[in-house]
Amino acid sequence: MDVTSEADGGAASLLEASLALDSDGSRIAQARHLASVFLTTARENHGIPVVTATVEIVQLIVSELVTNARKYAPGPALLRLRVTDVAVRVELCDSNPVVPAARPHDPERIGQHGLEIVRALAQTLTVEQTPLGKRITADITLTTATT
Repeated sequence: MDVTSEADGGAASLLEASLALDSDGSRIAQARHLASVFLTTARENHGIPVVTATVEIVQLIVSELVTNARKYAPGPALLRLRVTDVAVRVELCDSNPVVPAARPHDPERIGQHGLEIVRALAQTLTVEQTPLGKRITADITLTTATT
């Protein structure tokens, strides 16, 4: 885990962790673990108000995004987590330029609910194409979850 902390010109300090992902599916568990350790460290070492429910939500979002990247992107991907006083940002960059779309609601459909789950749990969700693929960003507000 690569964790950095920096001052942001008088604003709250920014904490960040990242994980490079290759095509190995075992990275999904490692990404979930990274989210848990990173947010626990933010709470215990930096006094950021991270509740248990937020950790669980971020782990689920990370799991869905990394799973989709491993399924649909042919090359490497990068997971980046950032936390400030008010939000956790989960950012996943992968090599597939295709912008995903949530499928219509179908309770009988098995699988392919990842984007629906992320959209339901995140306060904001953006997808943008980049020169090397795409970037998916989900923001989770720290103060709205309860234990």
